[in-house]
Amino acid sequence: MATNVGTIDRALRVLLGLALIAMALGLFGAQSQTTLGWIGVIPLATGIFGTCPVYSMLGLDTCKRV
Repeated sequence: MATNVGTIDRALRVLLGLALIAMALGLFGAQSQTTLGWIGVIPLATGIFGTCPVYSMLGLDTCKRV
């Protein structure tokens, strides 16, 4: 798959993914612990690999080409 996620988009996805996973692990307190936080694996993976399947389906691309 071709890279379709730009640098800023990737950084935001990684940060959001890590925050959601931390929430699932209860690192923000026992009140924040939830299984929905494991959804953070998706933005984390798309940020690391630089490819978003949804962007591909919609024809979007935030990656600047030179």
